Amino acid sequence: MLFIGKYNHLTIERVTSVGMFLSDVEGEEVLLPNQYITDEMQVGDTIKVFVYLDSEDRPVATTQTPRIVRNEFAYLIVKDVSEYGAFMDWGLIKDLFVPFREQSKPMEIGEGYVVFLYLDQKSSRLLASSKIDKFLESERLTVAEGDEVDLLVWQKTDLGYNVVVNQYHKGLLYANEVFRELNIGDSLKGYVKKIREENKLDISLQKTGYEVVEPSAQEILDELKKENGFLPLSDSSSPEDIYKRLKISKKVFKKAIGGLYKQGIIKIADDGIYLVNED
Repeated sequence: MLFIGKYNHLTIERVTSVGMFLSDVEGEEVLLPNQYITDEMQVGDTIKVFVYLDSEDRPVATTQTPRIVRNEFAYLIVKDVSEYGAFMDWGLIKDLFVPFREQSKPMEIGEGYVVFLYLDQKSSRLLASSKIDKFLESERLTVAEGDEVDLLVWQKTDLGYNVVVNQYHKGLLYANEVFRELNIGDSLKGYVKKIREENKLDISLQKTGYEVVEPSAQEILDELKKENGFLPLSDSSSPEDIYKRLKISKKVFKKAIGGLYKQGIIKIADDGIYLVNED
């Protein structure tokens, strides 16, 4: 069967005046319009295409790359708004429809929103929704504490930033642990810091625990050597200043310089840290 809203590997069956007809293993066919056909494509070849619905809700194939696929999340821009809902640019000829009932707040032309793409069971149409919470899974966890994960920032709250974790779970980045500018729609790497009750995920942008201290200590040493043996950072420096200079948290910074101090590699003063002269 054809997978609507997803990539399909299909075989070229025949060429017509309107394009090539492709088929799956069960013999179901879909049209690849002329505008997507290249000279290299031949009858009998198996090609990778994205299958979606055209303006008449008929399956159609394309070699274009959409910005979102079915059952995943992405940040998209609104191109138009009508009496029925909003239309988003997802990289294909036909815009992606977001009904008013699927908008967490009224969408505006030119604005960007994180949405989820799904196949509506009633209408058999591909629709997007900005009501992100209802599409996130919390009962069956696929991550563990310490895991590196992919993040998509989708909402700013009083506590920090809600993020989509691995296109599957909801996570929280606490504001007091974020020392860089984040925007809705940003994609970045992070780590599962803690799993709380009801499988709520606390996320960090840095590894936690001892394993991060040693490489961070080396980064501090490299920076000290680059700056002629002095960095104007100390225990009293703000987390923001430390992150801006070294891209690590204050907690990791303190552990790292503590280890370097015990080894006699640096000395710590009120105005910063100094590389001990090895002579």
